[in-house]
Amino acid sequence: MDLEVKEVSQLLNVPESILLKWIQEGKMPAYYIQNRYRMNRAEIEDFLLKHALDEESEFTQDVAKTIGKLQFNLYRAINKGDVLADIPANSKASIIKETMKLMAPKLKLDPEILAEVFMQREKLAPTALGQGFAVPHARDFHLPSQNDVVTVVFLNKPIEFDALDGEPVHTLFFLLASDDKQHLSLLAKIAHLVKNESMAKMLLKRPSKPELLETIKAFEARLLK
Repeated sequence: MDLEVKEVSQLLNVPESILLKWIQEGKMPAYYIQNRYRMNRAEIEDFLLKHALDEESEFTQDVAKTIGKLQFNLYRAINKGDVLADIPANSKASIIKETMKLMAPKLKLDPEILAEVFMQREKLAPTALGQGFAVPHARDFHLPSQNDVVTVVFLNKPIEFDALDGEPVHTLFFLLASDDKQHLSLLAKIAHLVKNESMAKMLLKRPSKPELLETIKAFEARLLK
């Protein structure tokens, strides 16, 4: 699915001028045809997932400012979802299946169907971010409500997740969003979160849901400054 700059601007909540700046600097994937830039939605999503953000770069600061505009959407999504640990799983397929057994009933969805949707997304491209983190999600699945949901899963034993850096995954953010804008914003915010050294160390401590929510709220508040 190809989008024009205006459409991507609306989805990412980024001014067109900033988006064009990223494109012209070669930082955002796009192609030029018939006198206009067009962008592939799948490439944008993978860019948000895979781009290793340098915490000190001007580009990272631009990203942080723009994704911070959707105030506390990650805090609300995790609050709506859950924080889980000690789920018995030793493979990508098994952790998705077992997590859906716990996640889907609360959303009044079929766990087997939802697990299949997540696995189909993994077959398109792995959702591992690197450094032990992954964001399994369903690209074309939207919740039938305005409530976005993120369930965080801490694994006792890391599992292979086809990460580009070859590192097994120990922490997963299972994401379901209500629309494309929220979907891409949450992907970007989670990627930014785990690239932050202090936040990554915090996640290694496997915080409880109240502890994680408190830290996430402070993290998102800093993005607004």
